[in-house]
Order: sequence, then structure tokens, then C-alpha cells
Amino acid sequence: MRSFLCLSILGSVAACSTTSYDFGDLSPTATSTSTTSFQTGLAYPRFNDRKPHPWDKALAPTSYAIHGTDVSKYQGPVDWGIARESGVSFAFIKATEGGDRLDDMFAAHWSQAKASGIPRAAYHFYYFCRTAKDQADWYIRNVPKEKNSLPPVLDMEWNHLSPSCKKRPPASVVRAEMKIFLERLTKHYGKKPIIYTSIDFYEDNRLDLFEGYDWWLRSVAAHPHVRYGTKDFLFWQYTGTGKVPGIKGDADINVFNGTQKEWHAWIAKHTS
Repeated sequence: MRSFLCLSILGSVAACSTTSYDFGDLSPTATSTSTTSFQTGLAYPRFNDRKPHPWDKALAPTSYAIHGTDVSKYQGPVDWGIARESGVSFAFIKATEGGDRLDDMFAAHWSQAKASGIPRAAYHFYYFCRTAKDQADWYIRNVPKEKNSLPPVLDMEWNHLSPSCKKRPPASVVRAEMKIFLERLTKHYGKKPIIYTSIDFYEDNRLDLFEGYDWWLRSVAAHPHVRYGTKDFLFWQYTGTGKVPGIKGDADINVFNGTQKEWHAWIAKHTS
């Protein structure tokens, strides 16, 4: 399991994470019970990249078996069947933002990804000028409660381009709002959400202090253990300039931090 990977950086050895994910029963019978409607894409896929990073071979995304993508209205229509055949094994789909914005392509992406056999999760982009309760309620209003969907996702990052909200609350307030939002979604969906974040947001808000949730970390120029220290992660977004068959233009590409067997066990556990 990669969560115990030790990295040597500039001659010094970084400490291994002590976090271990519970993937459930890894026996062949357990991995097939809840995943019959889903199909894992090609293992160890090789996607092109418009601006490829020169990854160290030992820490390269290509060393991970399971890859996926995340999309919003900016990707436009997606041919999910072609995407799956090329190696897309999961999708994070933008659903909501703030307390009143629904992504224009959410319904299409949500239904079509499922029809193509791709496990998918819906994510919410947090807006600092609405209350956490309002935003959680807006997400709940728009994202179906389905057993076979993956856990909800909370996207926490600074929005430098927002024309209406320049607010940057203190770190303690950010963490408190996150807690309110996450607990409300956990209660409704019965699944603990995944948290997505970027390096600057993570550092600014001391998210190393925020425990009890799985993490999806963005790091496009170094392995997450280089940028986030010993913080463990379940998913890693490693590029925003990838080329994925079935998606026009640049695509975000992510990896699952585990083996194929662990992936099937994780899917079975979270879609039952």
C-alpha cells in the first residue's frame, strides 16, 4: 500500500505516514458484490499531457494502477465510453458551488458516466460568502442520494477569480465551516465526504490539523508526500493539462493511491 511509502528528499528521509486506509475484505468474493455495474478502465494507462512534468520514475503517476478524471461544464460534453476504454476508472463531477449555483453539465455528466460504467462522485466548490449550512443544503438539494455513487466531495481552495467574493476567513473559521458542511453531508448521505485541496490552501489553513477524512490532493509538480509532508492521501490530482480520449481540450487526471485489488475493495465498500 502506497500510504506507507518513504521518500528520500535532498539526502534526508521523510517519515512515513502512519495512516492506513480500511479497504474492507480484499477477498475475490468481496470485490465483486457491489461493482457489477462498474467497469475498471485500463490499468496503468498512459495519457498524453500538453505540459508534461519530468517526474522522478519512482514517484511518477504512471506507477499507479488506477487513474480517473474530474470534470465541470468547462470540459463540455464527454464521451464517457471512450474515456473509460482509454483508462478512466473513476470521475469526480462538479455539482454545486456556493448556495445557489449548479454546474450546467452536472446532470449530463452524472447520468452518462454511470451509464458508461464509471464510478463517480459529485463535488461542491466552497464559497466563502455563504454559510456552510446553506451550501450543504444546496448540495443536498441537487445531488441525488444513491447507494452506488461514491462519497461526496468538498473542494476547498481559494478562488482568485471570483468577481463577488474576495473573503478569506481565518484558518480556524475555515476549519470550523468545513466541519459543519462535512457533518451535514455525512448525516444525509451516510458516507463521509472526501476533501479536495491545493497546496496553498492546505498550508494557509493548517489543514494538517483537520483529521478524520480521506484526502484528494492537488500537486502537479511533485509527489504529494513532497508537497504535503506526511499527510496521507486517497487520490492525487497530478495534472490539469492532460489529454484524455473522449474529453476535448485539457483534462485533469488523478490517481487512486492503492493497487487494483484495493481499488475494487474500496469501490465495493463505498457503493453498497
